[in-house]
Amino acid sequence: MTMSNSGKLLSKSAVLEQVRAWQASGKKVVFSNGCFDILHAGHVEYLAAAKQLGDVLLIGLNSDASVRRLKGPERPVCGESDRAALLSALQAVDAVTLFDEDTPEELINSLLPDILVKGSDWAVEQIAGARAVLEHGGKVLTLPLLEGRSTTGIIEKILQLHSKSSTSGGTP
Repeated sequence: MTMSNSGKLLSKSAVLEQVRAWQASGKKVVFSNGCFDILHAGHVEYLAAAKQLGDVLLIGLNSDASVRRLKGPERPVCGESDRAALLSALQAVDAVTLFDEDTPEELINSLLPDILVKGSDWAVEQIAGARAVLEHGGKVLTLPLLEGRSTTGIIEKILQLHSKSSTSGGTP
């Protein structure tokens, strides 16, 4: 059985064409990006809030190679096709595109979304692509994160539980 992305996973050329079509029809395009490894409630809440800022939400998703360079050789936990399928299944997400670079700056510079969004753990001046979006008349915003929710925290909890299970003689 293969996972469906509901036609929401677009190549870079297709996403550029789609963004131009959305903007030509007067729609506000919101862009966010990330690894989205082990999708959790914090991601879902953040993406729903991002969608409320405009008409369509486009996600730039780090490829597996990009995640490995950023997070280390054991990551991602979930491969890019699974991560893309999970994001595509969310009602708030209108399109997903993969990028292989360490940051989505090149992608953002070509797409020029109306609104660029990241979590509040990023300062606006540190957000990749912010300068191009602002110079093009767009907005760059940060959204609050759901406290205590992170992929790294989930991984640490799993490892901690596995460690306890292994030392107590339980099954891993």
